[in-house]
Amino acid sequence: MKKILLVCNAGMSTSLLVQKMQKVVAEKNLDAQVEAQPLANAMDKIDDVDIVLLGPQVGFEKGNMEKDVNGRIPVDVIDMRDYGMMNAQKVLDKAFKTMEDFK
Repeated sequence: MKKILLVCNAGMSTSLLVQKMQKVVAEKNLDAQVEAQPLANAMDKIDDVDIVLLGPQVGFEKGNMEKDVNGRIPVDVIDMRDYGMMNAQKVLDKAFKTMEDFK
């Protein structure tokens, strides 16, 4: 199972996206788990996930997060348009492609 962590400032808007992503995962029977955490708590989760996706509002933290994961997993920023439109399918597609390309 692939574990996807979405990270944002407080977790509110990202939690809405996570709910939509979880719905797509269930509908398409994908082997994935999606959760959201605020930036302040993300470090507690990075050892248990396969990818970190940063909300656009914390995209400036990508370099720091890449240092924190130390090359173990990919870190990417969610496209601002996909985030704003809450396009769960596109975010999931990008997550799976990024994990595949990372190998």
